[in-house]
Amino acid sequence: MTFSLLGRCARTGQFGAAVTTSSIAVGTRVPFLAAGIGGVLTQHRTDPRLGPRGLDLLRSGCSAEEAVAALAASTPHHRWRQLAVMDAAGRTAHFDGANVKPERGVAHGTDVVALGNILSSPRVPEAMAAAFLAGPEQPLAERLLRALEAGEDAGGEHGDVTSACLLVVHRECFPYVDLRIDKDPRPLPALRRLWEEYAPLADGFVRRAVDPDDAPII
Repeated sequence: MTFSLLGRCARTGQFGAAVTTSSIAVGTRVPFLAAGIGGVLTQHRTDPRLGPRGLDLLRSGCSAEEAVAALAASTPHHRWRQLAVMDAAGRTAHFDGANVKPERGVAHGTDVVALGNILSSPRVPEAMAAAFLAGPEQPLAERLLRALEAGEDAGGEHGDVTSACLLVVHRECFPYVDLRIDKDPRPLPALRRLWEEYAPLADGFVRRAVDPDDAPII
């Protein structure tokens, strides 16, 4: 019971992911990103081991399509897995195992892939991708969050979501944005409030790491 997306900002080179689900701590299990490399989503009967494995495949030079194929081949339980990968060029690929429960769906666009399982409507991924593509001038984190909100507006999943995550990487080894909501009856509005508070501080936190002599007081 999860819907999520991977996105890339061609202007800044940032990669990001956003996800929401009915179970706790989705941010620790589904999205995996590496600056300059790309991203992986692993969901349904989630195997978080596939995230780092997918990033290693991308680092080795695999395309998104090659990485997804290798991930599916590497797990004996591929029937239960739903995967998406984005490579450094913004190319996307996905895998739906035979046991991934309906409604399930996926939508690919320029620099975006959105997917979900146990959805209330097969239109949810399309709504997410469309919302992401509608605001190329916006910060990547804002585009991802708007996409997640559009997925909820299009019906979301069966049942209530309780956790959500917004993750963005840029040039450094640490995330540019890593915001999480858990055990909240309305996690997306809570994530929206958290992002709006964090957004004006994000560059300052990076500055404190790379140039502490000229960093803002936060």
